[in-house]
Amino acid sequence: MKKNILLIGGSYGIGLEIIRLLNGNENLFIASRTYQNLQNFSVKHITFDASKDVFEISQIPDVLDGFVYCPGSINLRPFRGIKPEVFEEDLKINFLDMIKILQLVLPNLKKSPQASILLFSSVAAQLGMPFHTSVAAAKGAIESFVKAFAAEHAPQIRANVIAPSLTDTPLANKFLSNDEKKEKAGMRHPLKRVGLAEDIAQMAVFLLSDNTSWVTGQIFRVDGGMSTLNVS
Repeated sequence: MKKNILLIGGSYGIGLEIIRLLNGNENLFIASRTYQNLQNFSVKHITFDASKDVFEISQIPDVLDGFVYCPGSINLRPFRGIKPEVFEEDLKINFLDMIKILQLVLPNLKKSPQASILLFSSVAAQLGMPFHTSVAAAKGAIESFVKAFAAEHAPQIRANVIAPSLTDTPLANKFLSNDEKKEKAGMRHPLKRVGLAEDIAQMAVFLLSDNTSWVTGQIFRVDGGMSTLNVS
């Protein structure tokens, strides 16, 4: 039987790749600002801006088996130049906006035999990196939250996090806008390349599936080895 899976975001990048991999195999409900790039997929699109809209629960099934929150940010700058409002905005888009939606759909998730929640962090939440104070703080909130949430809702709901390193998506375009930048960034990783949307999406699909029915409260660092290996 197909699962009912809600993706917040998904019109590009990792979310779009998750849709491509799941298309036809699950019932996909995509809540995003634009229908762009989704025309060739069998999905129900819900026009929705997570930063300002209230999610309309009537647009999804009564039973929800999966929840994926894709919106995020990459603000890299020296701490001394970051205004408090930037910290607030990063926390809002990465974490607080997700909380509001998750609380709304939680009753639907509880009606599934075992729902799966998937959130995204960053290698910067574990590995101290210069100029990452704002995004690392926001992503760190996600990692701490998911462990507490998973404990509170086991065994009925599983909740896990994927923490990528720099991945070649539109969100990271300013850091990977040409081959030279991609090569230089890739050489910082033990596996000598930057991530691809498919690298992250493959793990996402795995965590949404019944193949991981005994996995919850975990942080999966899909980062080319950066967070754990020193091969310099």
